[in-house]
Amino acid sequence: MVRTGTCSWTDPTLVKETDWYPKRSMSAADRLAHYAASFSVVEADSTYYFPPSPELARSWVERTPADFRMNVKAYSLLTQHPTRPDSVWEDLRKEVLAEFEGKRNVYAHHFPREAVEEAWDRFRHAVMPLHVGGRLGAVLLQYPQWFTPKRANRAELEQIRERLGDLPVCVEFRSPLWLAEDDRERTLGLLADHDLAFVVVDAPSVSELPMVVAATSGLAVVRFHGRADDNWNKRGITAAERFRYLYDDEELRQWIPRVETLAEDSKEIHLLMNNCYQDYGVRNAADIGRLLAEAGARERT
Repeated sequence: MVRTGTCSWTDPTLVKETDWYPKRSMSAADRLAHYAASFSVVEADSTYYFPPSPELARSWVERTPADFRMNVKAYSLLTQHPTRPDSVWEDLRKEVLAEFEGKRNVYAHHFPREAVEEAWDRFRHAVMPLHVGGRLGAVLLQYPQWFTPKRANRAELEQIRERLGDLPVCVEFRSPLWLAEDDRERTLGLLADHDLAFVVVDAPSVSELPMVVAATSGLAVVRFHGRADDNWNKRGITAAERFRYLYDDEELRQWIPRVETLAEDSKEIHLLMNNCYQDYGVRNAADIGRLLAEAGARERT
C-alpha cells in the first residue's frame, strides 16, 4: 500500500498564494477535510513548533475519514533542536536550570532529566487520540545535523520505545554520518531492532545526505525535500523558500523502482512532499500518485 501526500496542508504560501483550496477563507476543519479528499496521508508540522494537545488530535480524527493517516512531527525539544521558551508547557518552563534562564532558545539539556521525561510523556499522551482513532501514521523524529552517531545518541534512540510505547515511529537523520558506509548497517540495524521506521530522503546534493533506500519496519517513509542546493543552508529565508523546488515527471519516475524495493520489506509506504512552496507539494504528490498508477502500483488515495 502506497500513500502519497505532503508535509503540510496549512503553509501560508499554499493557502494565500494559490487557488488549490476552493476558498481562502475556509476554516481549519474545512481545509483539512478538503485535503483529505485528495490525499490519503499528511504530515502535521505545527507540532514541531508547539506541542499538540489531546483536544487538537481528537479534532483531526473528527475531520478526516477512517482510512486517512497523519504523521506527526515531534516537538523540537524532544529531538535536540532549539526550542522557543514560550512554547514549553508553562509549569515545565519554570524547570529550566538556573544557568540557562533568559536564553533565547532552550534545549533538552537545559532541563532536569525528570522534566524532559515529563515532556515526552505529555507528547505521547497528546497524540494518543490519533492512535486510538486509527489515524496515526507515525511520529516523526527528525534529528538535527549535530545529532551524530556517537554513543549517547545511539542510547537516545534506544530509549524511544520506552518513551513512546507502541506508537509507530519514523526517524530522519540530517547528519550524513549515520549513513556513511562504515556506519550504515549498524544504523539500520539499530532502527530495525527497535521497530523504528527509517526515513528515506530525496534532498539537495549539498546536504551530503546519501539516498539510502531501505525499510526497517512495516512502515517505510520517504520525504522529498526538493533539490534546491542554493537554499538548503541559506539563512534568513522561510521553510517554504528553503524547499522551493518543483520535481519534473522524469525525476519522480526514477522513484518507481525504489518504491518497489521498499515494498519488498514493508507493508505500507508514505511518500511525502516537503517542497511545500505554493502548490509545489500538492502538485508533485498528485504527480507521483499518477506515475505509480501508470506503473501499476497499488496506491491508496
